[in-house]
Amino acid sequence: MSTTADVMQNSQLPFQDITQHEIQALKATYNLADAHTHQSQSESQRRIISELPNIWFKSEKTTQRDSELMFINNFFNLLNQRSATKKVDNILLVYAASIAMQIVAIYLMQRRMSVSLIEPCFDNLHDILKYQNITRYPLAEGLLRNVDSIYDNLCEFAVGDALFLVDPNNPTGKTLLKYGTRGFEEVLRFCRDKKKLLILDLTFAPFAVMDPAIGRFDLYEFLEKYQVSYVTMVDTGKTWPIQDTKASALVVSDDIREEIYNIHTSVLLNASPFILNILSHYFEDSAKDRFQSVRGLLERNRAVLKESLIGNGLLEYTVPDVGVSVAWLKIGGAKKMKATSLQSMLSTEGVYILPGTYFYWHEPLRGEEYIRVALARDSDRFNASIARMLELLP
Repeated sequence: MSTTADVMQNSQLPFQDITQHEIQALKATYNLADAHTHQSQSESQRRIISELPNIWFKSEKTTQRDSELMFINNFFNLLNQRSATKKVDNILLVYAASIAMQIVAIYLMQRRMSVSLIEPCFDNLHDILKYQNITRYPLAEGLLRNVDSIYDNLCEFAVGDALFLVDPNNPTGKTLLKYGTRGFEEVLRFCRDKKKLLILDLTFAPFAVMDPAIGRFDLYEFLEKYQVSYVTMVDTGKTWPIQDTKASALVVSDDIREEIYNIHTSVLLNASPFILNILSHYFEDSAKDRFQSVRGLLERNRAVLKESLIGNGLLEYTVPDVGVSVAWLKIGGAKKMKATSLQSMLSTEGVYILPGTYFYWHEPLRGEEYIRVALARDSDRFNASIARMLELLP
């Protein structure tokens, strides 16, 4: 399926995808682009760093299986997903979420399955599907915003063999969790009745756990209860300040486990036991401080951003359902500036944000009204970046 994004390619967009933007942003003075964690360690996290030699030697003497089980139990229990740990063989570890996505795409390609993919979303989900020649249909995020209409909307618009959602969504922070269990149950009921494979990108799930207004119920209990075919992708790289020493996982239903496992083993042998053990220490630390070291920083930076935007006349903060590590800003005012023009102008002055065009993978022009700003930065650097951005706004 050819999309507007495929047609535009390099003719109107200076880079092919968001990652190429983010590579350039890493060179910029004021990098507000990528959602990776660039903040410093908290006091308790610094103690983990001081223990790295001991963690290394302990990892040498620990079996791969024991490292995996410690990671799985600490991670899924921290996120209140205890039912997942009842079937540890259905949890397949990888070293990056993009690798997990590649495995899913290969499975879909082998099965010749089409996909209804949420829009907007982070563009590499769409791109990996595209490179596997998988037919993609857009599913507007707004179709999920009224819980009473979710089932009927999915019946009408989710036409693919698989339904692919991101929750909380990147970049908008929207989530079905705002309805308690009911939003997800409507999705699960649809997938069960229509025999759809459910694919969930849960990369931002830790932010829902640490948001006091949202929280997170045991999703895997409901996935098993409704007996749907499913694959979820979870990640650690967007939450803790770990300089990309991250790990991710695929969690799959019994009926597709063997096929996914065979693809998984063709891609890699194992995730690093050293990294799994480091991450387990971060999980334990967050369990003790109830995510305060992560949540506190994001809340401070979000408050600075919201206050700074008051009266600026161009950018408006859009309120997310979940306080994720990015902010989705709408461009308004009388100047009618496009996101791509704003991004280009700011980048020449060393300030890097992301235009919304890439997130609207089917209709990029809809993204000209939005930019995305990353929040996971040390506050002094973040404050300086926002101040410089506002100085440059027309």
